[in-house]
Amino acid sequence: MRVIKGGLAVDVHSTLGTLLVIAVVAVLAPVCLALLPGPRIPQVVLLLLGGMLVGPQGLRLGSPESVQILADVGLGFLFLLAGYEVDQRLLRADAGRRAALSWLVTAVLAGGVVALLYGVGLVRAFVPVAIALTTTALGTLLPILRENHLLRGPLGSHLLASGAVGELLPIIAVAVFLGTTNRWVALISLAAVTAVAFGLTFLSRWFRIGRIRTFIEEGEHETTQVTIRGTVLLLTLLLAVTEQFHLDAVLGAFLAGMVLRRWAGRGLPSLEGKLDALGYGFFIPIFFVYSGMTMDLRSMASAPLRVLLFTTLMLLVHVVPAQLLYRKVLDPRERWQLALITSTALPLLVAISEISRRNGTMLPANAAALVGAGVLTVLVFPAVAVVLRRPPIVSDAPVP
Repeated sequence: MRVIKGGLAVDVHSTLGTLLVIAVVAVLAPVCLALLPGPRIPQVVLLLLGGMLVGPQGLRLGSPESVQILADVGLGFLFLLAGYEVDQRLLRADAGRRAALSWLVTAVLAGGVVALLYGVGLVRAFVPVAIALTTTALGTLLPILRENHLLRGPLGSHLLASGAVGELLPIIAVAVFLGTTNRWVALISLAAVTAVAFGLTFLSRWFRIGRIRTFIEEGEHETTQVTIRGTVLLLTLLLAVTEQFHLDAVLGAFLAGMVLRRWAGRGLPSLEGKLDALGYGFFIPIFFVYSGMTMDLRSMASAPLRVLLFTTLMLLVHVVPAQLLYRKVLDPRERWQLALITSTALPLLVAISEISRRNGTMLPANAAALVGAGVLTVLVFPAVAVVLRRPPIVSDAPVP
């Protein structure tokens, strides 16, 4: 499609034309979000819906193939920021150990129910679907949880630990089970990539040398932008390493985020803001709009019951471990809040569906249904968790 304006022809299916359409969607999404009444929803939902609207199955205003490389960079930044959010000290505490055990129970339950779906013919390759059911995307909901004071006390620590484990372990499972090599080679490659990432963490001591540290801190706010360039270099390096070992790129991006957190520590307070600006301001919206443009809407519309089925299963496999393993540390209301929040997994579902679609390991109908189920979890589960929060205690005593 070509648009003529002032004697200048613009092909909306070219890279620049598609990028222009995506930029419009990315700008309108937060504006529409501010105008929508009711509880706040993550803008990733509107980005996906905008991609569906302008994509090949909608208004046909852009070609997703022309911006795939930028979408891949956006996918890398998404998981880099997810890895950067992981507090490794929390994972070593009781909350982290309990979260890891809870995820293992969730994985067993997911494998069982998806095996049944495989037996009746609803699932062709049950491994990607089973992994998708175990995912959690707490980073998407952090603003909502902070605003509603759900990150305080024991519930907050368990939510953060469960969110980190629900992101890290599915990514490792994707690298091992959805890669192009056999399982043993994938495990050895995973160990090698982890060793490389672990070795990179020791370079943080080298960056603390006086003159180097001064140069980095001074260049952080100058045109050199040393920290951002170093971040891009680190991300590209670990992406290249994972590709060399035939592992999925999301693992390298996630490890890059964890390494970057060890490098930065508390000494570079402005780095996180810059990463948010670069990732959420440009690359990550491209990935989500691109994912919406590539979504199989016809398959989703033809099987709405499959969307409801996956939504129900996502909640089921998280409710059981939440009620069993957190009985001694959380009350019943908090256990339900934990289950609802950890069942919300839209960004990771989009990534796994896109990876599986490219690898040919997931039916298009299931990929679309999983993303549709993810949209429902984002719209419904956090709102219910907020409603369940403990009401403020009203006292007649004077406030000092």
